[in-house]
Amino acid sequence: MEKQEIINWLKCEDEAELDELWRMSDTIRQNHVGNAVHLRGLLEISNICARNCHYCGIRAGNDELGRYRMPEDEIMECVHEAVDYNYGTVVMQAGEDFGITREWMTTLIRRIKKETKLAVTLSLGERSDDDLVAWKEAGADRYLLRFETSNRALYNRIHPPLPGIESDRLALLRRLRGIGYEIGSGVMIGIPGQTWEDLANDIETFRSLDLDMIGVGPYIAHRGTPLGIDDVALLMAPEGEQVPNTEEMTYKVIALARVVCPSANIPSTTALATLNTATGRELGLSRGANIVMPNLTPKKYRAMYVIYPAKACIDETAADCRACMQRRILSIGREVGTGRGDSPNRGKRKAA
Repeated sequence: MEKQEIINWLKCEDEAELDELWRMSDTIRQNHVGNAVHLRGLLEISNICARNCHYCGIRAGNDELGRYRMPEDEIMECVHEAVDYNYGTVVMQAGEDFGITREWMTTLIRRIKKETKLAVTLSLGERSDDDLVAWKEAGADRYLLRFETSNRALYNRIHPPLPGIESDRLALLRRLRGIGYEIGSGVMIGIPGQTWEDLANDIETFRSLDLDMIGVGPYIAHRGTPLGIDDVALLMAPEGEQVPNTEEMTYKVIALARVVCPSANIPSTTALATLNTATGRELGLSRGANIVMPNLTPKKYRAMYVIYPAKACIDETAADCRACMQRRILSIGREVGTGRGDSPNRGKRKAA
């Protein structure tokens, strides 16, 4: 699929034509990754962050937010809960928290690998090569790092770097691949200033990076961030060029991501459930997705991990999340996946 065709689909508003896109993406999903929906246990281990990204509620400059970093033993309790729920993966996510040291995380990964058979996915932001190599050698399997937008000027506008350190996430993703990680990335949809061509370039970047996992979600404004202020309209792309941050646009990007990266793992995200609590995840799964991420984070921390407001499921327990996800998967005629759920894309690449 060429870029102009991607743009045409992104702009399409004809329901009959979009039904064709939904059918195409679902067929490709079934043919390449199967009918199983794999569950990843999400564990938000810290909301401390050194960065001041202009869209994120846990940015360093948010002085109204209580901060936390989970201790090792508490994390391990949640990890064993993941085993009890038959999850194949634990995803440890945090802000860019340099209090999570190389040594501490290495010890934690080794303990998880010693005590369980879980795959370990890390989502800890931009870290040094020494950190990333040490964690891979300790047993980490996957690394998630969203590049957010392939438009460099837009990226710089919303994602200021740390002093003296250039932020180049596309280069870092390639380094992660070289280190040996299964790599995942993605973008926000409808960022103020994002054009149709930007978003089409993002989708083409999924393909050029040969991603093993693709996570996309709508931009949801947070009042405590620079992009959540009243005059954000000044940052919008020219009339007719600004991508809307809608539920339907998110489904389009999920579907197109499946078309251009047929063997990747693609989650139906919490952000979709935030926009449409009743059926958002199910619609994502029926339009190309094959992963969901039930939350393992203890309830006392969930309300403090607020990348965007009104996040779905913050009042649920881990057991509630597990039961809800299983029910939703079965309700649309899909099956709950078993095992690690490694990306078929990586398997194809290794075979080649």
